[in-house]
Amino acid sequence: MDCQVWTDWHALPEAARGGTVALGNLDGVHLGHRAVLAAAHSARPDLPLAALTFEPHPREHFRPQDPPFRLTLLPAKAEALAAAGCAHVHAVPFDAALAAMEAEAFCDTVLHRALGARHLACGSDFAFGHRRGGDTAFLARWAEARGIGLTVVPPVSDAAGPISSTRIRRALQDGYPERAAALLGRDWEVRGEVFHGDRLGRELGWPTANVWLGRHLEPARGVYAVVAALPDGGLVPGVANVGRRPTLGGDPETRLETHLFDWSGDLYGQEIGIRLHRFLREDATFDGLDALKAAIANDATRARAVLGA
Repeated sequence: MDCQVWTDWHALPEAARGGTVALGNLDGVHLGHRAVLAAAHSARPDLPLAALTFEPHPREHFRPQDPPFRLTLLPAKAEALAAAGCAHVHAVPFDAALAAMEAEAFCDTVLHRALGARHLACGSDFAFGHRRGGDTAFLARWAEARGIGLTVVPPVSDAAGPISSTRIRRALQDGYPERAAALLGRDWEVRGEVFHGDRLGRELGWPTANVWLGRHLEPARGVYAVVAALPDGGLVPGVANVGRRPTLGGDPETRLETHLFDWSGDLYGQEIGIRLHRFLREDATFDGLDALKAAIANDATRARAVLGA
């Protein structure tokens, strides 16, 4: 469905106001987030469904020195929210002014006057405002006083406990993308623009599409069976390496190198998505290019078997 992304909450058009609004950072748009969205919609199915999130993630604002940790950057997040039924995504800029805004001022200024929210939904751990001074109890009192509905959604849990972005990050860092996928409801994807490498993969007989991880979380370094989402909408199985290429002297930042099975074409300068399906082995240093080439061939065979390709 069509979904409008708004990055400025000032002077919104009437079409973007007056909806039922799901609140949260919504990093990953996992099954718990989907429950909040579903609750917002079911409470007021007569209203357009909107999500309010923050860009950058507040943690990126307060702790910019931390390693990248994002599961979804805004374009991918908005796409996942649209797939969940959102007509509007309000990506509220999280800056020093917003960080200093007291909870009541945030509710009055952003939720009430700017968005004209008529119903709100959030998880039970939602906190907001200066020093996270607002919680669901505060939000309930504030909403009731203004005739605005509120649905507080309990955590969605599985056998291991509540589903959270933190659990998904840990699963990816531990090399279990299939566990992350079970909590997300889809394979985790890294999106990036394909850049020109040193063409060594082509010389070895295994040409790769290279993207930097950038602000995405770094999953466990090593080799994965993957599916690539191409600009034309096509899905192509492949084998990918997450790492810094220790055999070749090392990179200053982590890259994702993907060989697409039975595919040829030019992807340079285009954005692709790489969906991690299964972890095959840890990153390794090889004694020369022949050993590296043999390892890649073995990795490709294993990835084809996993993917049925």
